[in-house]
Amino acid sequence: MAASASANVGVAFVHGTGQQSDAYNDYWTGSMIQSVIQGLPNSSNYTVINCDFTQYMWDSRASGCLAGQLTNFINNKGITQMTLITHSNGGNVVRWILSNPTWDSRFPNIINKTKEVIALAPSSGGTPLAEAVLSGNAFEQSLGWLLGYQNDAVRMQQESWMASYNANWLYGTAGRPSLPKPFVNVVGTDVESAIWDGDSYCGGYSQNVGLEFTQNWLDSCSDGFLNCSSQSAAGSVWFYDKWYTKGGEPLSHAQSRRNCFYLDSYLRNRI
Repeated sequence: MAASASANVGVAFVHGTGQQSDAYNDYWTGSMIQSVIQGLPNSSNYTVINCDFTQYMWDSRASGCLAGQLTNFINNKGITQMTLITHSNGGNVVRWILSNPTWDSRFPNIINKTKEVIALAPSSGGTPLAEAVLSGNAFEQSLGWLLGYQNDAVRMQQESWMASYNANWLYGTAGRPSLPKPFVNVVGTDVESAIWDGDSYCGGYSQNVGLEFTQNWLDSCSDGFLNCSSQSAAGSVWFYDKWYTKGGEPLSHAQSRRNCFYLDSYLRNRI
């Protein structure tokens, strides 16, 4: 999607579940962000969101915080067209803004300035692991690093809850109105964590080991946290990992927010 010659193009990186204060280093890593932003006409036109996404998506600390930071980015940089790159639950918070323009006076301008959303492994359909965390069983320990514990964002990402939100509050899923801007998904299909395989270390070896464990409770097509059906439930699929990744490598849920297997180059070329 080429920008018009007069557009002042920017990109915002929107993290997933969790309360972030330094998502640049702690969530995305500088190497991922610095690679992607080289695709911008002006590589300084980017922002990294830091909000409290342990809350429900409509909470002022979630979508309200996101709206505030995006509005400041638009105003401070004079952004006329931006791409939102989301990961996991960040896609749900963005879909809340896109689907509910009258909820907050800042939402319409954000929607107007958005060119498209690139949703990396979005939890659009929720995950069965959310119920497992809430039940307090063994998943609670194995998934603490990924989801946190019994917070509202985890409750929200239960499959039955997301089905209700998708049917009543959110756009972009089957049988619902389309989102006002393109929402394209990168879907992770598998996890590899063999200790002898160097590819298993991208994104953090221990995280990939954990995701391979949790994958046992998911569909055969999953990234260790989300089934492929959840990742592709809203908007449209841009690509399934193995279509384009280096060596046809899968992207685990940890790897889809890092510069693994050429993912960063595809994002760089698209923005």
